[in-house]
Amino acid sequence: MNKDRKALTEAEELAYFRTELVDISPESYSLEEKKQISEDMDKASAAIEDAMREDFSKLNKVTQTMLLDKLGVSGYRDREWWRRMLMDETAEPGKPTL
Repeated sequence: MNKDRKALTEAEELAYFRTELVDISPESYSLEEKKQISEDMDKASAAIEDAMREDFSKLNKVTQTMLLDKLGVSGYRDREWWRRMLMDETAEPGKPTL
């Protein structure tokens, strides 16, 4: 995993960890802190998705099709969901879809 991808993953893990802390002890955080934590979580997830889309777009059509097929049977989401997430031109960069 390259440094950028590792940094994105670490940022997302930290954002979700902070969210878990808020869930455990919501009274320990102000409304502004909760809002910032939520925004950080969205930004981190969106950055990961944007990177996935960028990497996917660099693949040739045959490889894209094969990857979509494999993702579609992975059990997480169906193939059409993955196609929309990775290829949909209407997806807004910087906004998470997962």
